[in-house]
Amino acid sequence: MTDPQHRPRRFSRYSAKVPAENNPSRTARLAQNDDLFDDLRFIRDTMERSAAFTAVSGWGQVLLGATALAAARLAAIQTTPFAWLRVWLAEGLLAAAIGLLACTRKANRRGLPLFSGPARKVALGLTPPLFAGAFLTFLLFRAGLTTALPATWLLLYGAGIMTGGAYSVPIVPVMGLSFMLLGGLSALAPVTWGNWFLAAGFGALHIVYGFLIARRHGG
Repeated sequence: MTDPQHRPRRFSRYSAKVPAENNPSRTARLAQNDDLFDDLRFIRDTMERSAAFTAVSGWGQVLLGATALAAARLAAIQTTPFAWLRVWLAEGLLAAAIGLLACTRKANRRGLPLFSGPARKVALGLTPPLFAGAFLTFLLFRAGLTTALPATWLLLYGAGIMTGGAYSVPIVPVMGLSFMLLGGLSALAPVTWGNWFLAAGFGALHIVYGFLIARRHGG
């Protein structure tokens, strides 16, 4: 009868610790696994780039926020509604130029298409609310309802960011929702707070989300 304490041990295939450099077949398998992981990583990155517009520039958003804060300060000291409106319209044109240049620079740096695929879907989602906002600005100002402009701008801009951002990185639609919530609060708040709601939205929200985008999505 065999003594249990002297029972022969079984060696599994994993118990034999043979160094990889001394086992050519194992080394070959490891090399194949590395190649496989590299291929899967490349396929995943390619699919992500083709499915979402990732050229949204976080640093461009930060710069937009800084210029909006300066515009809010300048607009606050204007003495007429028309002068106040001119400041914000100039800021809107400047922001559009900064946003376009920042996205172009990031897209070129990462080799991403800017006028096809997801970028075109983002533009199609963003343009209609901005187009409506331009005409509503003219209509409300002509009707003497300048105090309604901050809520209108924040709501429409947020709607455009949400619809266009559906084809971008996940944080962009969240930013759009934040703009819409702020626009809703602006509609309920005293009309004299409108300029500072614009500062909080186009200034602070752009800076906060710009830092998050830059940190998580490469600039």
